[in-house]
Amino acid sequence: MSQEHPEAAGRPVTTTCVVEAAIALVLLVAGIVVIVESRRLGAGWTTDGPGSGYFPFYIGLIIAVSSAAILVQALFGKNRNRAVFIDTAQLKRVMSVLLPAAAYVLAVKLFGLYVASAVYIALFMIVLGKYSWLKSIAVALAVNGLLFFMFELWFKVPLYKGTLDPLRFFVR
Repeated sequence: MSQEHPEAAGRPVTTTCVVEAAIALVLLVAGIVVIVESRRLGAGWTTDGPGSGYFPFYIGLIIAVSSAAILVQALFGKNRNRAVFIDTAQLKRVMSVLLPAAAYVLAVKLFGLYVASAVYIALFMIVLGKYSWLKSIAVALAVNGLLFFMFELWFKVPLYKGTLDPLRFFVR
């Protein structure tokens, strides 16, 4: 994105090889966990055939070996990619989407899918899209009203209403 607007580029945050090493380390840990747990389940061959941990063991082994190779290449390889992975301007744009999405997931737990989605859509349109309040609220209510009628009334599939269930007066 900084290539599109070079004047908007910020201070470099990290390089590509550091991100590759971090992701490889996370995958290495995940692969080791899969190996250990599949051995606990029985990763060997039994009289009936493969044990319940047989296939997960080999998948975990492939993940661990591959991620270890990527980790070594990212840290010690001759052709490490030292290009800037992300700068502060790009990180700010990513966080402007990621943090509201994380808050939305938490809001779904409390207020349910319909209310949280309506607020999320409206705020997303107002803050990031720079739409007017009236248009944003109208779109948020229309989308969630349509989803409400479609799932709750027509398909008879109730969606999650949340711990507080703010729509309990409308649905009976």
